[in-house]
Amino acid sequence: MQGDHSSKQYDLDLEAIRSRVLLMGGLVESQINDAIHAFRVGNVALADAAIKADENVNQLEVTLDDACSHLIVKRQPAANDLRTVMATLKIITDLERVGDEATKVARTAIRLHKRGAVGVLDHYESVRVMGGGASEMLHEALDAFARLDHKQAVRIISQDEVVNYEFRTAMRTMITFMMEDPRTISTALDVLWVAKALERIGDHAKSIAEYVIFIVEGKDIRHTDHLPPPAPDAVHEDGH
Repeated sequence: MQGDHSSKQYDLDLEAIRSRVLLMGGLVESQINDAIHAFRVGNVALADAAIKADENVNQLEVTLDDACSHLIVKRQPAANDLRTVMATLKIITDLERVGDEATKVARTAIRLHKRGAVGVLDHYESVRVMGGGASEMLHEALDAFARLDHKQAVRIISQDEVVNYEFRTAMRTMITFMMEDPRTISTALDVLWVAKALERIGDHAKSIAEYVIFIVEGKDIRHTDHLPPPAPDAVHEDGH
């Protein structure tokens, strides 16, 4: 009975942590959207709000790290459960780093506004697709984590190459601008800074998806060139 009670309490504790991780994810999503919008229109107040939001994200990281550590010490989870806690810790770190990248975008928006550079070139159009792709990847990764949907996680991983392609496209475009008109150099470099931040957000979303697969299937596919095979129910049609 005591073992059963401990197991139920562990599940409750873990679910509370998962809920707060998703809360953190929601804050980070809002931070990204505010930062990208501020970059698009030169809204300094919105950029400041995105930067300020990073303090809450950082505090949540500290709180959740502590909660996971206490859960391990108090409940001493078995192998599968420990895997879930450790992967959750990694996801928390990825979310905090996404917040850092959003802050970079917001700070760049402020720099562009102060220099009066908004309108010097169509800076937002150069990263528009990338911004939407990276933001969508993060949203889908958080949804996959909430539902522990490893199939959705696999799809997210494949989307990362699209964001990488858009980054390379933006880089070529900005280099062309700088070569053709030296007056655009400062603005083009800022756009490249934003493009790199968005590319990194895509990387972190991919990492979260990889940890979802690790939680569900126990397979660490980081730094590999292949995705996991289909789930067993999709392989064995005869039911055996």
